[in-house]
Formats: sequence, C-alpha cells, structure tokens
Amino acid sequence: MSVADWNPRSWRGLPALQQPEWPDPAALDDAIGRLAKLPPLVFAGEVRNLTAALAQVADGKAFLLQAGDCAESFDDFSAASIRDKLRVILQMAVVLTYGAGVPVVKMGRIAGQFAKPRSASTETVDGAEIPSFRGHIVHGDAATPEARVADPERLLHAYHQSASTMNLVRAFTKGGFADLTQVHKWNQEFVKQSAEGERYERIASEIDRALRFMAACGIDLGAEASLHEVDFWTCHEALLLGYEEALTREDSLDGGWFDCSGHMLWVGDRTRQLGGAHVGFLTGVENPVAVKVGPSATADDIVELGERLNPMNIPGRLTFISRMGAGRIAELLPPLLQAGDKLGFTPVWVCDPMHGNTFLAPTGRKTRRFDDVMAEIQGFFSACTTEDVWPGGVHIELTGENVTECLGGSDDVLDTQLDDRYLTTCDPRLNARQSLDLAYRVAELLRN
Repeated sequence: MSVADWNPRSWRGLPALQQPEWPDPAALDDAIGRLAKLPPLVFAGEVRNLTAALAQVADGKAFLLQAGDCAESFDDFSAASIRDKLRVILQMAVVLTYGAGVPVVKMGRIAGQFAKPRSASTETVDGAEIPSFRGHIVHGDAATPEARVADPERLLHAYHQSASTMNLVRAFTKGGFADLTQVHKWNQEFVKQSAEGERYERIASEIDRALRFMAACGIDLGAEASLHEVDFWTCHEALLLGYEEALTREDSLDGGWFDCSGHMLWVGDRTRQLGGAHVGFLTGVENPVAVKVGPSATADDIVELGERLNPMNIPGRLTFISRMGAGRIAELLPPLLQAGDKLGFTPVWVCDPMHGNTFLAPTGRKTRRFDDVMAEIQGFFSACTTEDVWPGGVHIELTGENVTECLGGSDDVLDTQLDDRYLTTCDPRLNARQSLDLAYRVAELLRN
C-alpha cells in the first residue's frame, strides 16, 4: 500500500495486535462513529510546528524531554495532578537548558496516554483467569471479570478527559504559569526540602539575577514571548487504532491527513511489525511519529522502518526510542545507530530507560531502580558519542506526586517502602525528586 492510496481505515486490512476483545462490535462502531464527529484535540498547524522543532533535535541543536504518566487514569484526574506533572516537566526543562545550554522540546505523555499493551492477554488473580488490564480507555482496573469487560463508551470518556486536559495545559503554558519569572513557584514543598530542590532554588535565583540584569540593560522583557510562555506538546502510543482512526482528519489547506488525537504518536516495540496495522496506520498521517525499539530490534528493522515511515526524508518526522535495559544497551544500541546513518535523513534518537528495567520486588510490586534508569541513560549517551550521533532526548515515566514506586534516588526509596505511596494504575513512575535528580545528571551528560 502506497501513501497515496492510504486512508484512515487502511489499517483494517492488516493484522492488528494488542487490540481488546470488544464484546459488542455494533456498540464499538457506534462509539467510533460518534468520536469521528467530535472536534480535533490538536491542530495541523501545531503538528507542523512540532515537526520543525524535532528537526532541530535531529540536527543536534535541541533536546527532547518526553515525560508523564505510565497510563492516565479516569480516577485520578484533577487540575492539581495535571499542574503538578507540568510543574515537574518545566523544572526538568529549566535544569536541562540552564545546565547544558540547549533548548528543550517539552512533550507530555498526557491527554491520550490511556491504553497499555500487555505481554499476556490474561492474568490469574486468586485462582481465576481474567483479561489483563489494558488501561481505563478499555475497562476498569479492578481485578474482577466484570470490571475487565471492554466497554466502547470509555473511548468517548477518554476523548472528553483528553479535551479537558488539553484546555488546562494550554491555559497553564500560555496563560502565565510557565512564565520564567515564576520559576521559584514550580518547586513543590516536598521537593524544596530535598537536596535537588535546594539546588533548583539556586538555579532559579541565578535566573532571577540574569533577568534583572537584562532589564537593567534596557531590554524589554515583557515583549519577549519566549520568557512568558512555552510550547508544550502531547504524545501517546497509538495503540487503539479505532480511536486513532476516528480522530484522523483531512487538512483543509493541503489535503494531508493528521491524527488529531495528539501531536506525536508512537508505535510500541510489540506492535512495530512492518506488515502490521500500527505501522500501516502511522505511514499515512503527517504527524511526527516514533517507534520504540527493544532488544529484538535489528539494523534491518531500523532501515526498513525508516524507509516505510519517512519515505520523503522529512526532517523531524521520525524518532527512534530505544528501550534495551541497562545491562544490554552498550551491546545492542550501536548497530541500530549505525543503521540509522544509512537512511536519507537523520532520525531523532531518544532513550527510554524505564521499560527495560522493570522487575518484581519481594513485596510483589513492579518497580525500577533509579540507578538502573541512570545506567541505561549513561549507556545511551556513551553509544551515541562513540557513533557520532546526537543523543536527542529521554522518555521518562514520572508523576508530580510524592510516590514511592521506584527504588533508590536521593531519597533512597527501599523495597519495604513501596507500599507507602504506590499509586500507579500500571507501571512504576519516578517521583518529583527523582525526576529532578535525573535532570541534573542528564544535564551533566549533555554538557560533557
């Protein structure tokens, strides 16, 4: 199938993995039909601007920070939780920009990151086999057969929650909250009391002095929009293809197709088959797209995916997100970076240090060690340096809440503390202190 022959329903003729078993196909079609009539969540002009920003990342002139929840929740949805996630991401971006001297493209796993792929379609709970939890966009998280029945009405719930989230994110980022003069206010109380928070306060004070100096020199800071607002982009895994199809719209200016559910979409390591429905769907949308590549990825996969997803060699169009595990990245990543050099364009290379480092603690909780997360990032930077490739970004699962889900970090969270504040609906996330600690360390790697 060529791009010229593509339409939003083209994926339906291809094998689609990781799709839920919807018990009522007619109800699913009805929900998708109603979704298709709703307004877009993002706009073609915004998407084009993101592609241009990612082209700067590919060219080694900027750094991508992708961060947010493992899976958004219908239950934990409030202005405060959105604000706190945004606050942490803004803090991390300030640390990276100030410490490394490069612009940061800020992108949230937000306003659409509801669906999760699973390694098995079922799980056993108290001796009963039930469907695995696939995210609130599909069903409930309670471990009962009744809660795990896929409900198409949840697609519409996810859309409306995403719309509310987008409205609030736009208000925060363009309405004063992201103003650089507010840099001190982004430091939450439980973060301020840590070494990371104190270090951040020193950076904030230095930024204040720099702004006062520029004002004393006669520079009109009020006229400099980049000091008072930021561009903030959304991204999610394009997993439920019926949902993505319904929100894909034809642009009235150039006739191109844009998936208006988010600014960037990615395909996961489990669904990146060249002949599969997920790659087939992303082939035809003009959004920037990404592919997660894990230990099974080969150099041929990189070349073939690059040729398939970016045949026009558009700068900023394609990102590869590696997720190898701390112990394997030094071995597995270099051949993929070398293969990227064979493409007719420079892809963005990003490190996801979270998904390859998950394990079960003695308590039975899924967790990750902060040291493993950092070890994979360091391995990523080392491989990129050796292969003369720009380390384009990091892809982090985090929350603004004071959770105890990942071990270690400056707080030295222990496995016996995991139950204290383990709030995630799926995978473990870094808390705000751990996220800020990570940002300082990544800034040092960039500086070097």
